[in-house]
Amino acid sequence: MFLVGEALIGKEPEIAHIDLIIGDKEGPVATAFASALSQLSAGHTPLLGVIRPNLPAKPSTLIVPKVTVKNMDQVAQIFGPAQMAVAKAVADAVAEGIIPKDKAEELLIIVSVFIHPQAKDYDAIYRYNYGATKLALERAMTGFPDVDLMLYEKDRSTHPIMGFRVTRLWDPPYLQVAFDLVDVAEVRRVLTALPESDHILIEVGTPLVKMLGISVVKEIRAIRPGAFVILDLKTLDTGNLEVRLAADSTADAVVISGLAPKKTLELSIREARKTGIYSIIDMLNVPDPLTVLKGLEVLPDVVELHRAIDNELSAHAWNNIRDIQALAKDGRRLLVAVAGGIRVDTEGAALAAGANILVVGRAITRSKDIRDMAEQFLTGLKQTEIDQYRVMTDF
Repeated sequence: MFLVGEALIGKEPEIAHIDLIIGDKEGPVATAFASALSQLSAGHTPLLGVIRPNLPAKPSTLIVPKVTVKNMDQVAQIFGPAQMAVAKAVADAVAEGIIPKDKAEELLIIVSVFIHPQAKDYDAIYRYNYGATKLALERAMTGFPDVDLMLYEKDRSTHPIMGFRVTRLWDPPYLQVAFDLVDVAEVRRVLTALPESDHILIEVGTPLVKMLGISVVKEIRAIRPGAFVILDLKTLDTGNLEVRLAADSTADAVVISGLAPKKTLELSIREARKTGIYSIIDMLNVPDPLTVLKGLEVLPDVVELHRAIDNELSAHAWNNIRDIQALAKDGRRLLVAVAGGIRVDTEGAALAAGANILVVGRAITRSKDIRDMAEQFLTGLKQTEIDQYRVMTDF
């Protein structure tokens, strides 16, 4: 047996974060248990979990401090409320059947305990660590989370210590606001006016990149932390280099021109996957996007069907959206964005054709009421807000 559990409970500075492993006395957990108890590390001295002196918990439990213990006050916190909390949680887990009683002498538990250096309240230290340990034990014994839950939740929450969320495109359709402006003050004004929404993406348009460089991404993040930022480089050559520059700028996605050579497209897509950002192929002026995509060994995350600003009197190229989406393989979704003259009155037609992302520029950025216009587009998406803030024990 080798089981893993984790739980986070409480508020700083007494917040408790527990990581633990459970295993039998003949396996790797036993080896780790004996090694930790016999090979001490300064500031991280392991100790047995005891309910009180001379009454250790069963299964035998080893507590290992995560944070370096530097003074006797911190020693007292570990050897007092934290030690008792972990031991009592183990004992109660046996009493309640979370850990089978007939296995109590066969198993070993190693618990890694976090005590904040500024923690003071013994009562809170005890209660938080008791709750977190018991929850982690239950999760370990029940295999929580299973793979399906992990896959469902992975893009729906944000880490509380991160301070910002990393947005992923799992809940289309989205509204992508294209900033083809070159006036910095105007960019700031529009960014500030846009409503807060999980379904708004920010595109740094090519003219803006040429004017201010890729450092503009971080300026946007200063105004809208957590925004999904797309860097429209329209890469035609040295794909892996330009994608790496986009990733280094903290962009979430990079745009590559569909007119680029096949090798450049594939290098760009692979580099995007390597760096964890989205690859977007812009099919502006590409006569047959399907043929280009079918010739690639690796597909992008997004295909943008783009009608040029200089050619907005022509028809929209929305007829083959479903065919493009059907090319998706290896369990990956292939999203389709549509750009070029998208207005509120054409939004419904684009969505009905299968568009996952609506790219809107001047209709919003040059609107007299930016917020109202963006909200009109958002209303047309008919999407509720994503819950990005479910953390800790709220399953």
